[in-house]
Order: sequence, then structure tokens, then C-alpha cells
Amino acid sequence: MPLLEVNQNRHVSASIRLDAATAIQVNQYAAFIRASADEVVDKALNYVFLKDRDFQEFLKTSEASHVTSALRVRKAPAKDKSEPSAKKMVAAVESTASVRAVKA
Repeated sequence: MPLLEVNQNRHVSASIRLDAATAIQVNQYAAFIRASADEVVDKALNYVFLKDRDFQEFLKTSEASHVTSALRVRKAPAKDKSEPSAKKMVAAVESTASVRAVKA
């Protein structure tokens, strides 16, 4: 029996918009706990999802399985079978200013 249990999570890259003040606090909290901003957002959302009793009840309904995705998930690049370690996709958070700069 192995001494360690390693959970391999499937990560996706998604674009979200945050208020500037929220983005600053995500960065500050990440520095505070010595983690990435991606981890802060992921763990914070999972915490809210688990603690919200009404949401947990909603998940038990058939409506929950028929929700249209509102999250803009980027397609993962096709895996190159000759490459032994494919990079994992992670959530990306961009400030509104950087999104506007890219569009302009």
C-alpha cells in the first residue's frame, strides 16, 4: 500500500472578469498564504459551494444537470503523443485593463 495518495485533478483554463479591488485582494491573499492566485480562486469557490446549503440542494435537482455553461473555457491543445508530459491547463485570471489592451 502506498504511503502517499496523489490526487490528479483535471484543470481547465477559463477567462473571468473581476472587479479591480477583488483582483488586488486575490493577489494579496495568494501572497499571504504563499499560493498562486489560481489556487486562491479555486479553493474560495469550492469553499462557497460546499457551505451554501441552498446550492447543495439545487445540485440534487434535475435542473442542475441541464445548466448552460456561462464560463468561457478555453479549449485544451491537442495532446502530442510523442511528448511524454503534456502541460496541464490552469485557470487564468486577467485584469479588465489587460483584456482591453489585448482587444485594442
